[in-house]
Amino acid sequence: MIGVFAAISAAIAVAAGAFGAHGAAGPQEAEWLRTGGLYQLVHAVAAIAIMGVARGPAIMLLVGAALFAVTLYAMALGGPRWLGAVTPIGGTLLISGWLWAGWLYWRG
Repeated sequence: MIGVFAAISAAIAVAAGAFGAHGAAGPQEAEWLRTGGLYQLVHAVAAIAIMGVARGPAIMLLVGAALFAVTLYAMALGGPRWLGAVTPIGGTLLISGWLWAGWLYWRG
């Protein structure tokens, strides 16, 4: 199921980037869509790459990327600005997922 969620996440990321490039209301909104899309896409691909060896970290990367990106997408589409305070929680999950993956790989 990790692969399914990662593929859907990547598709959403591409759609967000495209919308940011062609339909965003303004430059700040476009930047939020671009940043969210980049982080979501990179971490979807990373989750697919490591899911066979580091299942837990792969899930953490997907959850972190979703939380990070969705809060930015919501603000870009007119959601409340306080969502920006939630975005770093997703970033913390991303950092934690990478550290967890590194630890698992180091352990061998």
